[in-house]
Amino acid sequence: MVGPGRARKLVSWVREAYSLSERRSCRAVGAARSVVRYERVRQKHQALRKRMKELAAVRGRAGYRQLHVLLRREGWDVNNKLVYRLYHDEGLSLRRQRKRRHRSAVRRKPCRPATGRMRSGRWISCMTRSSMGEPSAC
Repeated sequence: MVGPGRARKLVSWVREAYSLSERRSCRAVGAARSVVRYERVRQKHQALRKRMKELAAVRGRAGYRQLHVLLRREGWDVNNKLVYRLYHDEGLSLRRQRKRRHRSAVRRKPCRPATGRMRSGRWISCMTRSSMGEPSAC
C-alpha cells in the first residue's frame, strides 16, 4: 500500500506511460480511485493570519494560547488547533528559553593545598570524607 501523495503520482505516471484509463491504472498500482480523485480544500484564513501577525507584533512574548484567547475576545470563532497551525505556518513560534542554573550566594572556600609527603593520600581522604557527609578536614 502506498501513501496518497505517492499513489496520485504513480497513477498519473502509469496513465501517461501506458495510456491506460484511470480505473485500470488505479487497479494496477493498487490505489483507491477516491484517493486519486481527492482534491484537498483548505481555507486560506488570510484575515485571521493578518490579525494574528498584528497581535504577535504588539505582544512579542505571546504564544499561540494567549493569541487564541485574544482572538476569541475580539469575536473570532476559532479553536486552539487552528490558531496553533496558523501560528506555526506564519513562523510566529517563540524560541524556548534554556533553564538558568541557580548558583549559591555563598562562595565555597577552596581546599587548602596538601603539604608533606602524603599529598595524594590527604587529598583522597579529604574527598572521601566530604562525600560521606562528614565535616571536611581541608
